[in-house]
Amino acid sequence: QVQLVQTGGGLVQAGGSLTLSCAASASSHSYTGIAWFRQVAGKEREGVSCINFSDGKTYYRDSVKGRFTISRDKASNTVYLQLNSLNTEDTAVYYCATDSVPFPCQVVLGTPTGYLGLDIWGKGTLVTVSS
Repeated sequence: QVQLVQTGGGLVQAGGSLTLSCAASASSHSYTGIAWFRQVAGKEREGVSCINFSDGKTYYRDSVKGRFTISRDKASNTVYLQLNSLNTEDTAVYYCATDSVPFPCQVVLGTPTGYLGLDIWGKGTLVTVSS
């Protein structure tokens, strides 16, 4: 089963940028996309962005559109999430996730509990945005 290793994150001032990485231990033949989620203590995990490997389409939650960019480096089996124009509301633990079967990005992002359908997760990385 593919494993996901996350790097990146940290402390940044409002308006700043960070890059999160999610490296998979296997080629993309084992999974069909990567989704990013974030969670604040005491709140539900929410979908942030998703990339579908079959058609290259990308998806974002409304609050990050135009600020975050998801991308993929196929050669290194790594998906990146570029976070720009960060604000304090972006402070959270960010997780990348996938599944052993194809999953619809629109559903996992657009459904409050969509993350429950994914069974492979990175360990999470903390992003803290200071004002």
